[in-house]
Formats: sequence, C-alpha cells, structure tokens
Amino acid sequence: MKARLNPYHAAPEAMKALATVETYIHGSGLEPSLIELVKTRASQINGCAYCIHLHTRDARARGESEERLYLLDAWRDSPLYTERERAALAWTEAVTLVAQTHAPDAVYDEVRQHFAEDEFVKLTLAIATINAWNRMAISFRSVHPVTSPPAAP
Repeated sequence: MKARLNPYHAAPEAMKALATVETYIHGSGLEPSLIELVKTRASQINGCAYCIHLHTRDARARGESEERLYLLDAWRDSPLYTERERAALAWTEAVTLVAQTHAPDAVYDEVRQHFAEDEFVKLTLAIATINAWNRMAISFRSVHPVTSPPAAP
C-alpha cells in the first residue's frame, strides 16, 4: 500500500484544527481507556488499519490488556467490559454507522443511564472525531508503521 498524499503537508492548518479537537477530547474528563476503546472500535468498523494500529498501541501503553483488545470486535459476547463501556461501544457503533442505524432510541437511552449529559456530548464528539480521522487516513491511504516483517506463509 502506498500513501496518496500527506495531509499534514498539504493542509497543515486543517490538520491542526482536527488535532485541537483531539486535544480537547483527551482533556475532557472521559476515561483514557474508554476513549481508546471507542477509537479502536470505530476504526475497526471503518477498516482503518492506520488508526487501529495507533489506538491499540496507545491503549496498551495506557495499560489496556491484550485480551480486551482482541475481543473488542465481539464486546457484546465478552464479560470483560463494564456496563459503561458497553453503552459507549454500542453508541460508537450507532454513531459510526449512523446512515444505517439513525442512532436508535434504545441505544441512546442506554447511554443516558451511564453518562451525564456533558459526558454524553463529549463521548459523541470523540466518536465523531475518530470517524473524521478514519476518513482522512483511509482517503489518503495513510500507512501505519511497520516494525516487523509479514508472517511467513
């Protein structure tokens, strides 16, 4: 895979604006582990290898377990996630796939049980922002760092 262009070089002010929102999210008071789970799950749905690589690495650096990262795609079938995380992951899926889901009332109601109104807005902003990052990375074919050779067949 070859990158199409580097958006940081092509439009640095645009990327700085997106990074400013990212900085806000990290200082918003939401749990860093929750933010990384949400970012990773949205990136899985969108198929963004660059962001999956980045956010699983960041999650590990913050102490996230390998097991929870491996099972994230099947979070509904695993007891490893808290009710608050489950609500956030359901909302992540609903918002990431909003064209299909239209953010259903049942999911909204579940999130409201676990998040204060301001947290709910911040969570939704985090989801919207990772979706923006995913679209930038996928559109321009950003290539994640490669530190080991491909596995032998």
